Amino acid sequence: MTPSKVEYLNGTDKKGTQLPKHTISVLVAHNLNALSRIIGMFSGRGFDIESISFGQGQEPGLARITITTQGDEQIVEQITKQLHNVIDVVKVKDLTFEPFISRELALVKVSAPPAKRSEIMQIVNVFRAKIIDISTDKLTIEVTGSGDKIDAAIGLLRQFGLVEVARTGSVALKREYTGDT
Repeated sequence: MTPSKVEYLNGTDKKGTQLPKHTISVLVAHNLNALSRIIGMFSGRGFDIESISFGQGQEPGLARITITTQGDEQIVEQITKQLHNVIDVVKVKDLTFEPFISRELALVKVSAPPAKRSEIMQIVNVFRAKIIDISTDKLTIEVTGSGDKIDAAIGLLRQFGLVEVARTGSVALKREYTGDT
């Protein structure tokens, strides 16, 4: 039986249980129609997209789309099968059960009166973030890392007054190093 769209809203099943997160890497022909078709496939079937990123790949004419979604094995199997059927899709890989590297980027603009700047800079240093813009009363901070790291940094910066936040989706690649020499 196919789960209904409502059952998987917000990454939970109908009992409220959190569904596992999956990272899917999709290699496509580099055109916006491919992205539109993939989003339409997710939307039309009621699949959840937690984040999606699209960018030029290593080969001319190809792009990599990284999709973070939630679902049980049956749902993710349906997603990958449906992705294989989308025009312009070259390759689909669920990275979830393999070693992979994943990063997100956030730009966080905070209120920063002179009296609070040193405290903000300490938080920036702890998260190995960077201050990339400064004005008389604001700082813009670049944070790169896992989603949890970005959530934590934004959580600590919130006390100073978030002015704006821009956040990318996750980008991911399969990890090649396995520890063997």
